[in-house]
Amino acid sequence: MKLQINGGIFAAALMICALFAGASAAQEENYIQLEAHSTQNAAVEFVPDYADEYDNLVGFQLLQTGWYVLALGPYPDRDSAESVRINLRSQNLIPFDAFVTQRDRYGEQFWPEAGARAVAVPDDAETLAQSPIDEAADPSAQPELPEEPAAEPEPPEETVAEARRSEAQLERDERALLQTALQWKGYYDLGIDAAIGPGTRRAMSAWQEDNGHEPTGVLTTRQRAALIEGYESERAAFGFETIRDDEAGIQITLPMGMVEFDRYEAPFAHYSEIDDSGVQVLLISQEGSLATLFGLYEIMQTLEIVPLEGFRERRSDSFVLTGQDDNLRSHSFAGHSNGQVKGYTLIWTPDQDERIERVLREMEDSFTFIDGVLPDGVGQTGSAVSQSDLLAGLEIRRPERSHTGFFIDETGRVLTSATLADQCGRLTIDERYDARVVLRDDDLGIIVLEPEEPLAPLAYAKFREEAPRLNSEVILAGFSFEDLLTRPVLTYGQLAALEGLNGERTLRRLSMEARPGDIGGPVFDPAGRVLGMLLPPEEGAARQLPDEVRFALSAAAIRAVLQENGVQPASIERDEALPGEELTLMASDMTVLVSCWR
Repeated sequence: MKLQINGGIFAAALMICALFAGASAAQEENYIQLEAHSTQNAAVEFVPDYADEYDNLVGFQLLQTGWYVLALGPYPDRDSAESVRINLRSQNLIPFDAFVTQRDRYGEQFWPEAGARAVAVPDDAETLAQSPIDEAADPSAQPELPEEPAAEPEPPEETVAEARRSEAQLERDERALLQTALQWKGYYDLGIDAAIGPGTRRAMSAWQEDNGHEPTGVLTTRQRAALIEGYESERAAFGFETIRDDEAGIQITLPMGMVEFDRYEAPFAHYSEIDDSGVQVLLISQEGSLATLFGLYEIMQTLEIVPLEGFRERRSDSFVLTGQDDNLRSHSFAGHSNGQVKGYTLIWTPDQDERIERVLREMEDSFTFIDGVLPDGVGQTGSAVSQSDLLAGLEIRRPERSHTGFFIDETGRVLTSATLADQCGRLTIDERYDARVVLRDDDLGIIVLEPEEPLAPLAYAKFREEAPRLNSEVILAGFSFEDLLTRPVLTYGQLAALEGLNGERTLRRLSMEARPGDIGGPVFDPAGRVLGMLLPPEEGAARQLPDEVRFALSAAAIRAVLQENGVQPASIERDEALPGEELTLMASDMTVLVSCWR
């Protein structure tokens, strides 16, 4: 659709005006409101900014507030107006907070002239221009520009006493709206109770001061109108709508001027950004137990959409996750009720920080469980839901590499291979706890990691003091598949020699299969005593050893370097073999995944 009123088409436009005039009673006119000003003179000053580009620019006085607005229109229906608004907004041709409204909010027209209207010319305007009506018009005639209206004197501002009297006439809903507008603007942080007490007075005074008024704490009629008009205009720009998603079983208010529904991909309903808003929403919905909820809490922290820095809180039946970095922010909430896990994640870019507080408040206040749940995952427990199943369609944050480590004392310090820490920006234990290197011995190839916050491991290494028997059974605990599994794998083998191939007394030669993720893992005897740590294969060796030939750093060498650096390793004298289940449990409690992040 082309917006114009000039030359020969002007006659056609006048005809369209006449046609629309007869139908106006049956069809409400719609406008795109661009901006509002407290005086007519101020509004007229901005007319040139739009008049050269839009032939359907109009100006009205608002009925409710008396302010003066500039708008585009009329349009025959709201969908047409909204389509034009989105198109113009995407090209940054109109203000971001422009919104669609109806004629019944407006009073007297002051631009172009009282009672005159420009209209949006339909696509067949050229056909109309060639009609007999158009031939009767003078093609060279140009519409006369209206004389600029005389400036209207601005009514005097109310005194404080007059403002108090007008305030006393407000209905309860009007007082509540006033508090809501102050809260929206960030001045009021108490409950909406429609009672104008000290908290509301302080908020009004702060608003007055920030807007160039005397901070009396009592808003005049004009000030109240300006506050509410600004609130309603800004809220309209977000396009808040109450969404009842019967598939997901969630009712929530979402900023549909910033997002739109994209797809279901259990356990998520995806709402993607529109108009480059930088905002996305996920609704979370699946059947499950508290284990499912807590599994979700752990796994979501591995997502790229949940940056590492932020607040985390796991409650008895819900959790909150926030994350932020230089490029992204997110806020996630999920709760458990009646065998269902439901929640939401709001994702945004840093440029939306100020506006997103209002969006998040609306979502938090409106989030409600209703009947229905996304079907995939029915009957699965938290341990049965894998990352790939649970987080379909979302990118999982992965470390550069991961090895195995094991606790060596009750404070949660971890021993692992020194190769892990090479060229790392960050080290973690179990991908949850940041850690730093407090001891490194490159001759032995080991490091000791200390968690940033003390841990209380369920088990830690008990070293074997005497030399093990040759050809005895040994067990390796390791994260063979790195971060794909949440528990270590046990691999069985034999102690092939009590030294290295070149006679190294600090090494133990093993006969067993191992993978890169197992490096740094503890090697046990059947009694559960640690007799060494698995070392990485020698790099750059001239000869390739068989796959089953592996080496472990001996317990004696480990104990010696720990003692030299003030760490007293524990030992135990026990020869009887542990039952398989007990050995598996002990290894699982003691062994951790250690990861390197860029």
